[in-house]
Amino acid sequence: MFKAPISYVIWKRNGPEDQIQYMISEKKDRRIQRAQVNSLFFKQLRELLDIIIPGFWSKECALLFLIGGSLVARSVSDIWLIQTITMVEGAVVTMDKKKFRINILRYFSALPMIAVINNVLKWGLGELKLRFRTNLSHHLYNQYLRGFTYYKMSNLDNRISNADQLLTTDIDKFCESVTDVYSNVSKPILDIALYVYKLTMTLGGKSPSILMLYLLVSGVFLTHLRKPTGRLTVEEQKLEGEFRYVNSRLITNSEEVAFYQGNVREKLTILASFSKLTAHLRKFLEFRVGMGIIDNMIAKYVATVVGFYAVSIPFFTPNHPFTQGDHSDRLKNYYTFGRMLVKLAEAIGRLVLAGRELSRLAGFTSRMTELTHVLRDLNQGKYERSMVTNSSSADDDIAPCKGIIAFQDNVIRFEKVPLVTPNGDILVRELSFEVVSGQNVLVCGPNGCGKSSLFRILGELWPSWGGKLTKPPRGKLFYIPQRPYMTLGTLRDQIIYPHTHAEMKRRGRTDADLFGFLELVQLSYLEARDRGLDGVEDWIDTLSGGEKQRIAMARLFYHGPQFAILDECTSAVSVDVEGSMYQYCKKVGITLFTVSHRKSLWTHHEHYLQFDGRGNYVFAPISSAKEEFGS
Repeated sequence: MFKAPISYVIWKRNGPEDQIQYMISEKKDRRIQRAQVNSLFFKQLRELLDIIIPGFWSKECALLFLIGGSLVARSVSDIWLIQTITMVEGAVVTMDKKKFRINILRYFSALPMIAVINNVLKWGLGELKLRFRTNLSHHLYNQYLRGFTYYKMSNLDNRISNADQLLTTDIDKFCESVTDVYSNVSKPILDIALYVYKLTMTLGGKSPSILMLYLLVSGVFLTHLRKPTGRLTVEEQKLEGEFRYVNSRLITNSEEVAFYQGNVREKLTILASFSKLTAHLRKFLEFRVGMGIIDNMIAKYVATVVGFYAVSIPFFTPNHPFTQGDHSDRLKNYYTFGRMLVKLAEAIGRLVLAGRELSRLAGFTSRMTELTHVLRDLNQGKYERSMVTNSSSADDDIAPCKGIIAFQDNVIRFEKVPLVTPNGDILVRELSFEVVSGQNVLVCGPNGCGKSSLFRILGELWPSWGGKLTKPPRGKLFYIPQRPYMTLGTLRDQIIYPHTHAEMKRRGRTDADLFGFLELVQLSYLEARDRGLDGVEDWIDTLSGGEKQRIAMARLFYHGPQFAILDECTSAVSVDVEGSMYQYCKKVGITLFTVSHRKSLWTHHEHYLQFDGRGNYVFAPISSAKEEFGS
């Protein structure tokens, strides 16, 4: 075994024939970028902001201005409160009852407005986060559910193993972090601007300059210490996704695990994943506690000391205007401007601490950027994976730029098409045969011989590595697996999936048609249940295996495609019901590719395609197979 190079697979459309050409090119090594607050972070954040903020005249931009206005109003309110409280305290000290009553009334009358400002700010931040999450979720799901991207991400590309974590939890945390950073950065910046202006006009520039210099030095120092935060955040979300994945695997495969009595083994797997997660969380916690101690010292306590020093400068400067006057005047000046300087120091401390949130945002930004880039690649027809394959399977003759898909009604034609897995394993070197409408084909062979690969290439789930494939357009080729998918919704939704009720009506189908399909597959008794076709159940658990397979056949009758692939989809259905369903397909002109080992199905097919599992195959009339194996 050897590890082959990671590769891109690129789907390209060529010319007016609407053909698709597949190419493979080696992907060059790339260095993984660490999540840090640097130029790359701001570039990635800008790309994501273009998604969550559609334009200048959008509601999101209006909310940003509303929040900005609320922050200005809140800062102005803080300055007004400082001045008013100082006057109230001054009236108490000077025992001026009249001024005390006037200032108390002024203070009391302003409280409702201040309360409104605070809660408008809170509402604006909450609504902004929801809109950011809505826009980003819609954008990513539009990419994720375009074509077969969701399939390629989990089956062809191995860059992202926990898309559900990224599309749910990480989106929410990213949008919350963006909103928090906007609030926690813009408010201190605004406060600093207002207090510096106000203090410079009265005290001069020396005291504010000391605090601003401290902001610069402490900010650079703490930003350097916080560099690991982004990387640790990325790792935390990755491990959370892995832990969620191993739990979902147990739920998905619970029956198989139960048959094997593998609960102890699965417990070990889950607890190992959980232990890995908690070990990282403990490491991250220790880092945050250590950084918290340094943050508190620098951004709070030392900043307060620097603030007190800046406050003291005017009062210890000879002949300064603040030193003039009596004790009450100096006390009033100290309370008014001293509090402003302390508030300025607090704003500087909050801005320094906001760098911690910025480092955390860098981690979520890296995760979201990775998801957007992978989705963009997959929608452009590229995938990357670490390919582990047999060295004997490697073949230079199957080269890039040879896989072509052409679309034509009522025919499926393979012309020297190799069956190759995404890992590069060659199952069949050259596959050539042609089937026209009306010629049912029985596909057989051992496990791993290429049956599923044939259908995945035919369904465009896997890329073609060579030759030419001619097939009907999408929508005219239907696939029914052995374990049919049951969607959430009504009994009607199960039959018409993936159509909606509105699409069913546009196609001219009625509930009477659906009743007829249920009658054909002998499931008419389901309609007799409560609410009939409008009944909602957990259909995966409510229906038996045979009932689900018959629902899938009713689904096939509803869609009426040119060709259908039946992959052991009648294994739990009785032979007589199976025969009636095949006869109906022939009656309405649905041509079938059937994977089955039942000899009773031979009579419903004209040709057979048999793989031997060693790279060889036989495509011949079914009559020759009957002569060889006996009827």
